[in-house]
Amino acid sequence: MKKIGIILLLTAMVFQGFSQEIPEKEMNKEALLAPSDTNENAKVVIGKDLFIAREDKDGVSIRVKNRGLSILESLEGGTKVNFDRYEGKKDGDQDESKDRHERNARRFKGHWAGAEIGYNTYLTSNHSQVMPANIDYMTLHSSKSSNFNLNFSQLSLGLTRHVGFVTGLGINFNNYRFDGNNNIFKGTGGVIEALDPGVQLKKSKFSTIYLDLPFLLEVQLPAHNNHINIAAGPLGAIKIASHTKMVYQDGDKVKSDSDLSLNLLRYGATARVGYENFQIYGTYYMTPLFNTGKGPEGNDLYPFEIGFAFTFND
Repeated sequence: MKKIGIILLLTAMVFQGFSQEIPEKEMNKEALLAPSDTNENAKVVIGKDLFIAREDKDGVSIRVKNRGLSILESLEGGTKVNFDRYEGKKDGDQDESKDRHERNARRFKGHWAGAEIGYNTYLTSNHSQVMPANIDYMTLHSSKSSNFNLNFSQLSLGLTRHVGFVTGLGINFNNYRFDGNNNIFKGTGGVIEALDPGVQLKKSKFSTIYLDLPFLLEVQLPAHNNHINIAAGPLGAIKIASHTKMVYQDGDKVKSDSDLSLNLLRYGATARVGYENFQIYGTYYMTPLFNTGKGPEGNDLYPFEIGFAFTFND
């Protein structure tokens, strides 16, 4: 055994650390199984599920009752320590290949949690940014229409060490800055119409806030001791708030909270590619920005975002 000394040392340490949590009747079990000894693996089991120590090419793992410690050796070099809690699993009943697969899956970390900043717009049903003449007032100031996303929660579901699913939650802030001297309001029947302020504006926009829920498949490709990350999948969202805002030349502001006939729920597809914690992302929503038939002059407009992301993953 390459590391039997380490295992025995950890055995003493773990028993001391957990001795107060192990019932006395469990300590009296004398079933000390002879450790298996091969060039690849070493395993020590005491009692049925009381204590299990295992070493293989991936590292060393120790389990006492429902708590465990894993010391994993990275392929890139270095050591990583994980503290594990088992929910009723009988590790002694699992074969080596399943254990190894679970350890590899635990190592997978996706790239979702973080901050994103970029440009947003909307497209017509013909996938054009050029608005029809009758709704020219919906034309945006492209360089000043922006979005900011804060992805605050993430769950990684590893299939292998570098492939897995990623989900989580994020807050999506969209600012649509008008290019003309106008704004919009919800008119008769909830249809969006142009709002003429009657004076020259300094700026005018409407904003939305959505809660995002993605479900991405991510693949991580080794590159120069790091990884290129490629992820794509569906994304759903629910509207939290929306408002319009106009700023006059003298600095006075007029803000109006309104649902603007916006769709409460929307879904789309997102894709992102990056190197380690830096990503480029794009998201297109298949759900129209406004409720069907309530858009400006009955037109459907489809939101689109592109920008940069900085993830918080290690």
